[in-house]
Amino acid sequence: MKFFVDTADVPAIAELNELGMVDGVTTNPSLIKKSGRDILEVTKEICDLVEGPVSAEVVATEADQMIAEGRKLLEIADNIAVKVPLTWDGLKACKVLSDDGAMVNVTLCFSANQALLAAKAGATFISPFIGRLDDINLDGMQLIEDIRTVYDNYNYETEILAASIRTANHVAESARIGADVMTAPPAVIKALANHPLTDKGLAAFLADIKDAGIKIL
Repeated sequence: MKFFVDTADVPAIAELNELGMVDGVTTNPSLIKKSGRDILEVTKEICDLVEGPVSAEVVATEADQMIAEGRKLLEIADNIAVKVPLTWDGLKACKVLSDDGAMVNVTLCFSANQALLAAKAGATFISPFIGRLDDINLDGMQLIEDIRTVYDNYNYETEILAASIRTANHVAESARIGADVMTAPPAVIKALANHPLTDKGLAAFLADIKDAGIKIL
């Protein structure tokens, strides 16, 4: 499974990247706005830092404007993936940009039918939002499973990018089902290393070492 980091925090991306935990990055204008910096400047800095796809989102809602904005974003770097919403206009933009050879991430997906449309429009990535479905008492993981089945049935090459991931369980279940990619904030990725039995075992080990007076250096 590929790990994308869902942030515009450049130092946080760099820290995870040094550990080999960054296969790509997902950003959006809201995330970058929080940094107080220029959207294009931050996006370029992230693209220079990581080798994998960096999703940069359009802000327009009409197809022609989305296409124009997408082409502007593509000038930033070769590893830009244009992020468009799963609307009819977004699908139109996806088709044009993907036909041009661009990577396109179709976001705000909440049904298998929407994912099917995105695949037929040539999307590189489809981003189903797990957490937001859970928020309204629907099963976000079931959506990942449904999309996986549909794509496997027809050999679609669109990659399932599990998004709106909020917990370590979301990551584990997405991996179990077979999502190609997951994107999560740095804190969630770091939390994957945590387990109470690891903490307990380490504490017992350190106590034994101290009692035995063992030193290596």
